[in-house]
Amino acid sequence: MKLNAGFITAQLAATKTFYTEHLGFGVMFENDFYLLLHTPGQQAEISFLLPHHPSQQPLFQPPFQGQGAYLTIEVEDVDKIYQVLKAKGVAIRIDIRDEPWGDRHFAIQDPNGIGIDIVKYTPQQKGQE
Repeated sequence: MKLNAGFITAQLAATKTFYTEHLGFGVMFENDFYLLLHTPGQQAEISFLLPHHPSQQPLFQPPFQGQGAYLTIEVEDVDKIYQVLKAKGVAIRIDIRDEPWGDRHFAIQDPNGIGIDIVKYTPQQKGQE
């Protein structure tokens, strides 16, 4: 089974720029109403769809309202990515920090309001998943 999270948004161009320029995502597929991106290494995908598009069923028409969703991106060098994103002027919503359970992470937000937690797990944390 493969999971592809999708969000309905009118901001396809800004979303594409954010994920490709700041996070290094690639474009798998794109047309005038749909954008499918992949993470570096193509381990995961995320899609974005224009709201109220006539090709879509009613379930897939209303836009995401910008609250209540987040993504977690696991990385090897969270400090390096933190510095790179800060240097690019990306707003840091949660400053880099160590958690008692072993995460080292920080968070940003995409143009749609989706929180993005960028994290480095400790080996102990991975073994407990």
